[in-house]
Amino acid sequence: MRYNIIIRNKRLLYITITAITIGMGLFIRIKKDRFPEIFNQYAGDALYAVMMYFLISIIANKRPVFKAVIALTVCYAIELSQLYKAVWIEAIRQTMPGRLVLGSGFLYSDLLAYAIGTAFAFFIDCLLIDKGQGAR
Repeated sequence: MRYNIIIRNKRLLYITITAITIGMGLFIRIKKDRFPEIFNQYAGDALYAVMMYFLISIIANKRPVFKAVIALTVCYAIELSQLYKAVWIEAIRQTMPGRLVLGSGFLYSDLLAYAIGTAFAFFIDCLLIDKGQGAR
């Protein structure tokens, strides 16, 4: 019984972290004139990976390593999908939600930003949430 309470609380924490991450990403996008260009270029991608990690954490009660691999795979798949230029998906990417979810153009440097964001989320999960028990 106690195990279910812990999981429920973790899920609530993951939901909260996801919401904060989305808020931070939107804030950076809206206030981009207040940040250095290099920060604007990569912070959103890193935060996208953090968000993806914690979205997966909400859905899957798995070890942090598993969640990190899945999050990075999803981020890389979305980035690689930007090489696909069919009319229907380009039309989706022209909308604000489509641009936020699917991106707009492939960049190799985004892959590094995703890796950094995923690593950051992984370490936060291991050190603060999972307390080092689930990284194996």
